[in-house]
Amino acid sequence: MRVRKLAFAALAVTAALSLTACQDDGTSTAAGAPTAPTGASPSGGPTSGGPASGGSAKAGTPTTAAPAGSTGSGKPAKCRTADLAITAADRTISGDADNTVVVELKNHSGKDCTLAGYAGVDLKTSAGTLSAKRSGEPVIAGVVKNGKSTYFGISYPANTSGGSGVRITGLVVTPPDETHSVTLPWPGAGSLPVTDGSGSPVRIGPMGSAGQGE
Repeated sequence: MRVRKLAFAALAVTAALSLTACQDDGTSTAAGAPTAPTGASPSGGPTSGGPASGGSAKAGTPTTAAPAGSTGSGKPAKCRTADLAITAADRTISGDADNTVVVELKNHSGKDCTLAGYAGVDLKTSAGTLSAKRSGEPVIAGVVKNGKSTYFGISYPANTSGGSGVRITGLVVTPPDETHSVTLPWPGAGSLPVTDGSGSPVRIGPMGSAGQGE
């Protein structure tokens, strides 16, 4: 009887130890399993309906742009040939040493623009194209208001030689910093005196160097 009781006691102890081991394994597995953070899916991404991360702007946020016809700093842009109505008129004053034609550049773009420097001026003549020379006067930058004009003068010698001289057939004007030109009828005297070819007898002033009545 004593031997049987000891055997039963040993079996009971073994069963208790096995049960304890099973419980320990279950507890360890549960404690070691990672848990998803609140507000995130198990894959690490945001949960459905939650705010997405990142620095992208919200839809509908207004952006600031420079007004049409201005630079990024808000200053008026340069006048282009298409912005200007260009005409020429004879403004020779009796008694002056040289004859004068005044060129008007009127801003009809619908916006203000800047115009400064020397235009390109070529005279079409019976002897070919004659390019005007700059007078050397200082350049002053200016803003041409919409609907307003600026002027520059073309001076050239009168043909007093008594001969036919060099016949002038047209005027080509290219605004400063532009590549597009306009061709105008020549409004001044019909000819230039024949020169020795040492240089152009035609001179131009910068933008703003002449007035409407000059």
